[in-house]
Amino acid sequence: MLLRLAYLAATNTLSLLRLLPMSDWDKDIEILALRHQLLVLQRQVGKPTFTDTDRALLTGLLHHLPRKKLRRLLLLVRPDTIMRWHRNLLKRRHAALCVPKRRGRPPTVRSVRALVLRLAHENSSWGYRRIHGELAALGIKVAASTVWEILREHGIPPAPERQSTTWAAFLRSQADALLACDFFETLTLTGVRLYVIAVIEHSTRRIRILGATAHPTTEWTVQLGRNLIMDLQDASSQARFLIRDRDSKFTQAFDALLSDAGLTVVTTGIQIPRMNSLMERWIQTCRCELLDRTLIWSQSHLLHALREFETFYNEHRPHQALKQAAPLRPQAEPINVPAQVRHLEVRRRDRLGGTLHEYQHAS
Repeated sequence: MLLRLAYLAATNTLSLLRLLPMSDWDKDIEILALRHQLLVLQRQVGKPTFTDTDRALLTGLLHHLPRKKLRRLLLLVRPDTIMRWHRNLLKRRHAALCVPKRRGRPPTVRSVRALVLRLAHENSSWGYRRIHGELAALGIKVAASTVWEILREHGIPPAPERQSTTWAAFLRSQADALLACDFFETLTLTGVRLYVIAVIEHSTRRIRILGATAHPTTEWTVQLGRNLIMDLQDASSQARFLIRDRDSKFTQAFDALLSDAGLTVVTTGIQIPRMNSLMERWIQTCRCELLDRTLIWSQSHLLHALREFETFYNEHRPHQALKQAAPLRPQAEPINVPAQVRHLEVRRRDRLGGTLHEYQHAS
């Protein structure tokens, strides 16, 4: 607005300089022509629109004239409107100079607001009075109405509307007890179709590739089940449920073996892959990062590539659900020293001939 106002003031000043050499007769003729054009515009325009800059300029030009002369002028607005604009400009100037003192309660500390939101997100059944009680137990003095206001400002509904448990929250709370497995297939260069079976843990996202074969028989599947049970026992796993689809390669003998080991088999719905979403997402990752970039020669070559990818996935590849940590590797400590950041020495380790890259700090 200030830039436009300065521009208009400069142009009007130049217009005033142009009027100095003109005679009174020429000025009267120009005024009559402008008056007539203004009458034409008033007949065509119902209510003209003025910006703040236009109001300031007209007020600055006309506020020195008496009201009687203003009434005789032909304007797009009434003289009272011009005077009202002038009063509003003065009010804004005084309001900017005189900052009123803050009234009411002091603002809530940011850390307290963050704690209120944290308690509401972590405890869906807690209302504002329950959160207020928890804050009082922590020695934080804040009014219950303040807690209610914080929740309302951030769009958090009352407790009865937040108590419904979603599938994501349910699976997250039961992740330690869940396993998921599935078959997926790939082709070799000679056209042989190979079937691979893999298992993933919901809590740690650790992947286990059990085996690959061109002819998945009942005996082969049962033997892989025995290997899985022994591996889970060695790792002291707390898994109690195994999610799988309705593939015919999962036989009754496979389910009976898992049941004897204390694992309950849960089958997904018909043609509903989202019920086994973690496993399906890992299969997509395996295809994009390994199988689509590797020429598979034989079954032994496929098993070697899958073992390398299993090690890479479990020990190095960051995972979003684990805050960018790997399933079997804790998250690295951040580097805070500026000197260390300016002189980074990072080495690359290639797997499978450069298909997979691992980056580590040089020792």
